[in-house]
Amino acid sequence: MTQRIEDYALIGDLQTAALVGRDGSVDWLCLPRFDSAACFAALLGDQQNGHWRIAPEGAGNCTYRRYADESLILESVWETEAGTVKVTDFMPQRDRAPDVVRIIEGLSGEVAMGSTLRLRFDYGNIVPWMRRSDGHRVAIAGPDSVWLRSEPAVKTWGKRNATYSTFTVAAGERVAFVLTWHPSHEPRPELVDPFEALQHSLEDWQEWSGRCRYRGPYREAVLRSLITLKALTYAPTGGIVAAPTTSLPEEIGGVRNWDYRYCWLRDSTLTLGSLISAGYLDEAAAWRDWLLRAVAGDPADLQIMYGLAGERRLPETELPWLRGYESSAPVRIGNAAVTQLQLDVYGEVIDSLHLARIAGLVAEKNAWHLQLSLLGFLEDSWRKPDEGLWEVRGPRRHFVHSKVMAWVAADRAVRALEAEPTLSGSVGRWRVMREEVHREVCEKGYDPVRNTFTQFYGSEELDAATLLIPRVGFLPPDDPRVVGTIDAVRDELGHGGFVRRYSTQGSRPGAPVDGVPGDEGTFLACSFWLADALRMTGRVKEAREVFERLLSLRNDVGLLAEEYDPLSGRQLGNFPQAFSHIGLVGTALALDWEETAG
Repeated sequence: MTQRIEDYALIGDLQTAALVGRDGSVDWLCLPRFDSAACFAALLGDQQNGHWRIAPEGAGNCTYRRYADESLILESVWETEAGTVKVTDFMPQRDRAPDVVRIIEGLSGEVAMGSTLRLRFDYGNIVPWMRRSDGHRVAIAGPDSVWLRSEPAVKTWGKRNATYSTFTVAAGERVAFVLTWHPSHEPRPELVDPFEALQHSLEDWQEWSGRCRYRGPYREAVLRSLITLKALTYAPTGGIVAAPTTSLPEEIGGVRNWDYRYCWLRDSTLTLGSLISAGYLDEAAAWRDWLLRAVAGDPADLQIMYGLAGERRLPETELPWLRGYESSAPVRIGNAAVTQLQLDVYGEVIDSLHLARIAGLVAEKNAWHLQLSLLGFLEDSWRKPDEGLWEVRGPRRHFVHSKVMAWVAADRAVRALEAEPTLSGSVGRWRVMREEVHREVCEKGYDPVRNTFTQFYGSEELDAATLLIPRVGFLPPDDPRVVGTIDAVRDELGHGGFVRRYSTQGSRPGAPVDGVPGDEGTFLACSFWLADALRMTGRVKEAREVFERLLSLRNDVGLLAEEYDPLSGRQLGNFPQAFSHIGLVGTALALDWEETAG
């Protein structure tokens, strides 16, 4: 049975993550890290590319599912004629090796269950050698080794490069399966007790969730988004991946399929703000520290994204043996956009470090010198064209958002020096740069006839990123140019009550495309930005309507992808998407603040 993108739920151990369908099948899992090769890749191919399904024999999708008590522990329940059974899926935070634990519990009657495991290393390309060892099943191929065991032992056999298990559970009975990965040249790690691991994992998540400061009307949605952001954090370094998946399409059957298992600088300020506002200062500091390590070096070499530990080389390749999600090919790993020039990231890094400073995070002694170095490069480079926030693969342009973020960089330097005159640097120098950027953007990036900022200089096209102009302080919310931009973006880029990033095809003669064929859905982060902009301009009722409409798109366990297609009513793009959940948290907290202040 084909699963929609929103049919999946997420489990993870803060170093990697798996997607579990409503049918009880784990269809995506990369081991041992988010960006490692997948051992279950049915999500982007078919079952022969690797999956692990546990469900009642002959059953389809589960009757219902939920996360247990503010955690990342998934509970899926099937109600059958023979009885009711619950499958609990989770990944305990690891000591050394990653484990996937699946516990089957009888709730009523007696239910016949089946487990089908197809391990396929290297993104579904390599069939491992399966054998028995110490009463367990072990799969080995090259550097990878995976062990499967059950407690108590159940009838298990191999056939056609798969491992099958059958058993029954009556009310009150439990059977646990544990899948453990380790490098094939190392000995098997110590076995975890699945039932103790469940209890400890639940306690860990409950303790973490209990630290959330937000107690407003959207607490359930906010907390689920924060848990998702925590799940997308690579704990050893503090880096947060944009999504745990690659190549989930922005258009079903299309080619807009990208690898999002990396850390984007564009997310930095919004991520930091959400974590700080919700009370997660340790996580905010870890993200800030990752940011400082990643961007260290020559300012001219600043990238738009990095690997989980700050890796810089992320070469893009295609995997021809995978047909793609619903035949959306090619499937890509790596991301060629890493080589693009995006001047906005300088502003985003400096704004993030400014936010960390005013929030009271313990200062890093070299952070200010790094900012001065970035500013020095930007002072000489902000007039250049670039690929812009949205990583277009067409020609470089003078994107308005990139220029606005250059203004942000200079503005934050001015604010820092005014607040702390003992800091090194010339406040007058950065005031001059700030004024020059502001004047040029207002002259060349604004269309006075239509009363809106445009996508780039000389263009009539629009860009949803200009909704951020009042948020970053470039212009006050009541400026007529801000109000006009909000209305124009809503009218021209709006679709089904949501907002597109930009027009991919160009709506006027001579307008640019982004260098990639096809189309895409509405962009959820931009739709949250619309709600924010409406709130800031005093249209709180409209803002709340947009926000409530966005909340309604979450799947049954509260997750959002990158995009949404109002025509088909489906989520699109990599899933779950950190940028979407960051937008949800930020908008919810701002609306609650507005209501409290009012």
